[in-house]
Amino acid sequence: MKPAIKLTDVGKDFGGTGGKPKRVAVRRVSFSVYPGEVLCIVGKSGCGKSTLVNMMLGLETPSRGSITIDSKPNSGHHRPVAAVFQTDRLLPWRTVVDNAALGLEAAGVSKRQRHDAARPWLERVGLETWGGHYPHELSGGMRQRVSICRAFVLQPEVLILDEAFGHLDEVTAQQLRQDCLKIIAETNTAVIMVTHNIAEALATGHRVLVLGKPAEIIKEFELKAPGPGERKVYPALRDEIFDLIEKQSEYTA
Repeated sequence: MKPAIKLTDVGKDFGGTGGKPKRVAVRRVSFSVYPGEVLCIVGKSGCGKSTLVNMMLGLETPSRGSITIDSKPNSGHHRPVAAVFQTDRLLPWRTVVDNAALGLEAAGVSKRQRHDAARPWLERVGLETWGGHYPHELSGGMRQRVSICRAFVLQPEVLILDEAFGHLDEVTAQQLRQDCLKIIAETNTAVIMVTHNIAEALATGHRVLVLGKPAEIIKEFELKAPGPGERKVYPALRDEIFDLIEKQSEYTA
């Protein structure tokens, strides 16, 4: 099986010109994620996780190394990489269905077609009767469900969850993770979850990568059965990952 996304010796530097000192944000990172797999990434705050996410989304260009995506033919809806962030980023003046279909609008899809594409996804997350409402009428969990729909409507090959459940209460977060994992299994989407929550990573991922500071992989954990969302968090493993993260020194240029 070919990986959905592959990073090879990816690094990113900032500065280094005009007399400014060079700052290494990502030192060297290599990994692959396969269709249907959930890879979780944890690391100290400021270690370069966001820079890594931006490079995978094409918002930043690597200073070295390469990122390859085994893209499917573009159907008009399909986008290779989509993301769900900690904040829902919904447009307050747009209805729920318009927010869910926003990526299709940017791609030039007609209003009728994009609404037809978005409504089944709203139904899958329990928002089928909320399409005509506005974000301020929704709870935080409901707003994040719209964000999840907005990502899946694009039929992404790779989905990045960047602290996507971090701002929610634990009951809501757990339910959203379970719903998201079900959709991931059904769509065979490759998922990269970036999180500060070690317990979330252990309960959700097939593998967990621990990043140093600046970002480089210091250890990889392969998590065995049962599957994501059903796995208990083992204290010893959680403590080992916590210790690895805590031992990372503050950044020095």
